[in-house]
Amino acid sequence: MQSTRWAQVWMTIGLLWFLLAIAFAPTNKLYQQGLVAFLWLPAMAFAWSARDRLGEVWRAQRLIYLALIGLVAWALISLLWTNVEDPSREEKRLLYIVVFLLFFPVFADARPERMIRVMQWGGLGLALSALVAIVKFYWIDGNLWWARLEGLGELAHPILGGYVIGLAAVWMVHWVPRARGLQVVWVVALALLGVFVVLCQSRGAALALLLSVLAMPIWCRDRRRRIIAVAALVLAVLAFWALQSLVVARGVSFRPQIFVASLQMIAEHPWRGLGLGADYKVFAEGQYFDHAHNLFSHIAIELGLPGLLLWCVVWFAVLREAWRARESLYGQGLIGIWLFSFLAMQFDAASLNGTPRAEWFISWLPIGLASVLAWTRAKSSACDKIPRSS
Repeated sequence: MQSTRWAQVWMTIGLLWFLLAIAFAPTNKLYQQGLVAFLWLPAMAFAWSARDRLGEVWRAQRLIYLALIGLVAWALISLLWTNVEDPSREEKRLLYIVVFLLFFPVFADARPERMIRVMQWGGLGLALSALVAIVKFYWIDGNLWWARLEGLGELAHPILGGYVIGLAAVWMVHWVPRARGLQVVWVVALALLGVFVVLCQSRGAALALLLSVLAMPIWCRDRRRRIIAVAALVLAVLAFWALQSLVVARGVSFRPQIFVASLQMIAEHPWRGLGLGADYKVFAEGQYFDHAHNLFSHIAIELGLPGLLLWCVVWFAVLREAWRARESLYGQGLIGIWLFSFLAMQFDAASLNGTPRAEWFISWLPIGLASVLAWTRAKSSACDKIPRSS
């Protein structure tokens, strides 16, 4: 049933809604309702008919899903001692995450190229949102050019907006359309995404984007990717030269001090943590910060070392699966997505179980996309078995 045309249209709308409505939806409530209608419902409705596909993913990536099951189970147990007022909300959010991850193998249906195509359109849509945001922020709202750019909708935060737009730039630079006409549009879109990241002045997003592009020739050994990497380095040097005063003005934004304080909090509750969704503040340099500004330390604060270990197993197993498929276009794109996300979550991301938001792009989206690797590697193995004619 998941292979029928109407089902694929329904799920395509769902994935595009997740990628684009975070910028274009007028309210967060509408964004969440759209995800329920276009993404969660079809994932659950077609899960049974796609059970053979889900079985293939389970057999190919058992380590990832065993660790995920362990992480969800430990998170549920931690609700016994968390300080949240309504633990049922945290349970519901965990269910959202599970269904979100279920969506990707159901939608892909053993066709990685389908996922690439929708992600390409999503990247173009986010580039359009970047253009609209630039025009609105500097021309319509009349902000000075050195003010930190804010995106649209839920991306109206310089840091989170920079992470989402930067990640879109990463998958766009890996997944180039084949048609020459679309390649012109792709170049313009990639430029808009890059300009947005620079103008939002999120140093974490800019550094993650730069390092991801510079490292790209390691797994994409072709001339075009090397040229892109060199061009990115040159542009980065020019951008730093032009914006040096803005880049260094904010120093390190207390990140080292916050990290040290976070380690102290982890040491106080190393095994159980504070519990899933616990409300906490990090005290550093005489002031309180809302979170740990680092996803790994945030998980350790909430779920203790067992939760951190399970998350690390999931996260680095995704890299292992992507690296095994590095000869494929899909695998190369996922390595880039993983690297950008890994770097980005070191600087500001600190939400693992919140409702769908910008942070999901660098936490749960790479894990969801990784499920499709089960068929990428299977197709590569099948091609290797075909005898070559002399």
